[in-house]
Amino acid sequence: QFQLVESGGGLVQPGGSLRLSCAASGTISGIAAMGWYRQAPGRQRELVATITSGGTTEYAHFVKGRFSIANNIKENTMDLQMNKLQPEDTAVYYCNADRTMGTVRGVCIPGICSWGQGTQVTVSS
Repeated sequence: QFQLVESGGGLVQPGGSLRLSCAASGTISGIAAMGWYRQAPGRQRELVATITSGGTTEYAHFVKGRFSIANNIKENTMDLQMNKLQPEDTAVYYCNADRTMGTVRGVCIPGICSWGQGTQVTVSS
């Protein structure tokens, strides 16, 4: 199995930037896609950005032009660069890795898919 640990969250003022990192360990092979999801209080978890093993990226409309996702294969990490942050970006951000394409379809099966514990991002003046 593999494990995911997020880091980089914190408190930032509107218009500021943060870089989130997801470190993977364990049996990492066979990952088809990785992504960042977020969940705000009282809201459902939502997709922020994903990247497939082939390098294809997708972004939620509300972060296009502000966020970027990238992999560092040698370091077994995935980063989310977040710019022009706004209060509505406040949420717990979760890293996800899936050996299938299930997560983007709402299915994360233990042993095949894994979530990190999350890192808090708070955007406030």
